[in-house]
Amino acid sequence: MILASATELTVLLSGIAALAYAVPAISGHRMSPSSAHLALLVAWLLHAAVVAAGLLGQTPRFGFAPALSITAWLVLTVYAVESQRFPQLRARWALSGLGAAALLLAVAFPGSPLHESTSPWLALHSALGLASYGLFAAAVVHAWLMTRAEKQIRLAADPNAGIPLLTLERLTFRFVLSGFVLLTATLLAGWLFGERLYGGVGWKWDHKTIFSLLAWLTFACLLLGRQRFGWRGRKAVRVLYAGAMMLLLAYAGSRFVLEVILGRAT
Repeated sequence: MILASATELTVLLSGIAALAYAVPAISGHRMSPSSAHLALLVAWLLHAAVVAAGLLGQTPRFGFAPALSITAWLVLTVYAVESQRFPQLRARWALSGLGAAALLLAVAFPGSPLHESTSPWLALHSALGLASYGLFAAAVVHAWLMTRAEKQIRLAADPNAGIPLLTLERLTFRFVLSGFVLLTATLLAGWLFGERLYGGVGWKWDHKTIFSLLAWLTFACLLLGRQRFGWRGRKAVRVLYAGAMMLLLAYAGSRFVLEVILGRAT
């Protein structure tokens, strides 16, 4: 949730990276798999440069759009790793569009500067939160792939055309469990060390806290339901989507309302 101001370098890199993402998003179906993979790799590296330029900037900023941009980059990182193990994973066009949109959104809404009195430990706290965002976003992508695979099975499509359904299900819940662990650590850090993290302001019962706790409870129910009652398929996917939506509202949603609708920087 921390990103430097939209300097000329950041804007330039973001524009180039968004164009690079547009290549596999628009023309990926007409490109060879190796060419499309290379185009996405170039875009991912440029996106990484944008993130690095922001994190190493002199004036860190935070906001909903930078958080979404880093989350999108984390999801693409997961995809890049998994595509090496599962070449039949097919979500390149959708993730490319997501990366381009997130980059342009971060340029339009770079967020507000981080207060000088804020603890340097806030960076670690934010990193935990962003990592949980990325893992749950990866779980949502895999749940979408799982739903699509189920539809293809009902339509009697080639069963060897994609990743096996059970494999997608296992991957989805691995991301849910990993994201749940990091989200728990993030909430505990905010509860135990809130005054140090936010410069004297401790735990607050605001929209971010309430939605974060609701998301935590939803994911806890999902994991418990899978372990005790064997939840799977559409029921599990619906609960996952509900938890992800509440987590999105917890930070990105509340910041969007403050920055865009209400026009308030803080």
